[in-house]
Amino acid sequence: MHWYSTEDGFNTINTLGASRTPFLFIISYDKTKIFAQPLAELDSDIFYKLQDWRNYPVKKREKAFTFSKSPVDFPIYQKAMEQILEEIRSGNTYLLNLTFETPVKSDFTLKEIFTYARAKFKLYFKDEFICFSPEMFVETEGNTIATYPMKGTIDADLPNAEETILANKKEMAEHTMIVDLMRNDLGIIGTDVKVETFRYVDRIKAGNKELLQVSSKITAALPENWRDELGTMLEKILPAGSITGTPKKSTMKIIENVENYERGFYTGVFGIFDGESLRSGVMIRFIEKEENALIYKSGGGITIDSNAESEYEELIDKVYLPL
Repeated sequence: MHWYSTEDGFNTINTLGASRTPFLFIISYDKTKIFAQPLAELDSDIFYKLQDWRNYPVKKREKAFTFSKSPVDFPIYQKAMEQILEEIRSGNTYLLNLTFETPVKSDFTLKEIFTYARAKFKLYFKDEFICFSPEMFVETEGNTIATYPMKGTIDADLPNAEETILANKKEMAEHTMIVDLMRNDLGIIGTDVKVETFRYVDRIKAGNKELLQVSSKITAALPENWRDELGTMLEKILPAGSITGTPKKSTMKIIENVENYERGFYTGVFGIFDGESLRSGVMIRFIEKEENALIYKSGGGITIDSNAESEYEELIDKVYLPL
């Protein structure tokens, strides 16, 4: 197995970047497990898609599928949220991304779900886990790096859904905090940080419904030699602010205390360096196999204005197959 520890993993990424070797990388949420392998030597049971970069043929789904979910009970969710609200009132966090495991069942295999899922960023790893994510982490063009934090979700079928989500004060506050955090993160590794587009709306398929998701675009200028220090650069800005909260350090400690499971690769990142440019996605919309059972991991941002019922509903809404 090609898992590296934190130090070895980021050093390997630095080495591959410095030699301009095209490679795939996968980094767990807590950065303790890192996979990095040249594309020319990529294991045959790993498949990826990052927008138009992919290593597998497109196939149309030709048969129906079953999918059922068994979400955490509401009182358990509510208790965790109360703990977070107490931390917010104490000033230890302003925004925290609370996530849970949901056991799911489907007559499709992980490979079939991956093959047919519609998403901008997809990863299949050795029949262990898959993700089909709508969220980019960072990408580069020349010496410019861009990130697209995604915060704010609403059912697209609701009346005036786009106007409603953009006018929602809680969603606005949450999104603004994440944009501020990501500006700071890009400022650690680059200069001339700009919010190029603030709060635009994407439409994504979520099973038998459509969701609207709100994103922003932030850019920064990187030093000329960024490819030689690619691993170091990624280590400084991970984990992604959109799936932790703010301030990042204290919020991550609260996550550790409140969430009763290991995130593992869920909410980590994966990406491709093609020898010149970097493209990466946040590993949300994530299913992993545990002893032949399928576990879906999902969550959402909690602020002082959060409502337990609607946050719980969002958690469940995000457990879907975009087939």
